[in-house]
Amino acid sequence: MPTITTLAETLVRFAKPGMTAKELLAAVREQHPESTKKEVVRAAFYALTEGHPIDPERARELHGFAIGARASDEDGPIKRGKLRKKKHAKTDREAPVG
Repeated sequence: MPTITTLAETLVRFAKPGMTAKELLAAVREQHPESTKKEVVRAAFYALTEGHPIDPERARELHGFAIGARASDEDGPIKRGKLRKKKHAKTDREAPVG
């Protein structure tokens, strides 16, 4: 299993303007086939925040990939439960006088 630093270096090396997220993920997985999408996304954020200075065009591609991949999920969408109505507590103003 590659380290996050190794994945980040690979991402920076392959990121090019106009490259889609799928193309970038496929390029990284060719070099590191055992890496998961989650690890690659984390490495993209790592490359942007902790890594060495990156060319602005490559940084834009990595940022777009990281945000887009983070928003999508390999396991499918998360189901939202129904919201319940809040029960209002009675206050002194609402209590009957007398």
